Amino acid sequence: MSHHFSGPDFSFPRGDARLDISDLFVFPKPGYVGKSILIMNVHPSFSIAPQGLTTTEPFAPEALYELKVDTNGDYVAEIAYRVCFSTVDNDAMTATVRRVEGDDAAGIGVDGEIIVQEAPVSMGSEVQVAEAGDYRFFAGWRSDPFFIDVGVGPPLDHIQLTGEDLFADKDVCSIVLELPNGALGGAAGVNLWHRSLVQANDTDTGWIQADRGARASQAVFLPGEDRDAYLGGEPAQDHRFVDTFAHALQHTGGYTLDEARKVARTLLPDVLPYDHRRPVKYPDNGRALTDDVSDVFLAILTNGRTQEDDLGPHTDLLAEFPYLGPPHNVGGKQSQLHESSAY
Repeated sequence: MSHHFSGPDFSFPRGDARLDISDLFVFPKPGYVGKSILIMNVHPSFSIAPQGLTTTEPFAPEALYELKVDTNGDYVAEIAYRVCFSTVDNDAMTATVRRVEGDDAAGIGVDGEIIVQEAPVSMGSEVQVAEAGDYRFFAGWRSDPFFIDVGVGPPLDHIQLTGEDLFADKDVCSIVLELPNGALGGAAGVNLWHRSLVQANDTDTGWIQADRGARASQAVFLPGEDRDAYLGGEPAQDHRFVDTFAHALQHTGGYTLDEARKVARTLLPDVLPYDHRRPVKYPDNGRALTDDVSDVFLAILTNGRTQEDDLGPHTDLLAEFPYLGPPHNVGGKQSQLHESSAY
């Protein structure tokens, strides 16, 4: 189900919903050819293992949320955008965005040029937008734009479509950045992915990568230790997971081994290509909020036996920044079920 619930047995990475990477979107700014919109969705508002709502705190102050940009096709970042958050004080939270280039972009840290500083986070249904030079920024609760039939879930080899959209009334925490196309680098297009990291309790370990992703529904192909290695890895290392993906495809789609390996190689490395000069269409070029990624996933998973789930995009999308609809449940309507994990 997209990249929601990417931890073991459809739980959250490291047991923390705030660290869960959900969806990545990138598309040209509507009506303006000189800028692009990047949306990193994290922290689903509900859990399926165990069932229940998650915390009202949208982002983890001890975490780092990062967008990686590969500009030369080596699947190693040459540009990174790093977003960190303050602790909640009087029901308020702020965000700071940094940009880093060169060798440092491939590493881990909180350094970088500050492009947005102490922007207010939308803790409820209000839209608070920060503007800084050529950048616009939003962070906070929004309606989850992901749509998929409730019958497309575990076990994935027993799909029974119901016509019910599992995410129709669900929320997610969104990080939205409007930026000039030149700020992405890569005149001939780039590869994008996003990730979450968290500080370990012991100072020797430092930052731990909790989750990462780009394409929708990748983590469902990975069991046990392979999943942990994948979530903690980098796209440049993704060739090592081809056989694991192929084994899952053989099981769910009845592919031959050679067919499964060929399809697996189209899914890896796990990056989202984007060229602002070309029309957006997932998975070949970026991802719009209305792209039906579930149909793409179903066709691959079932080897073409199921082509679509007959669901369409959510109708609460906005025509203007931050483009995502208002949240369905905020404030007191969210239950406080989250307990921070020990790292």
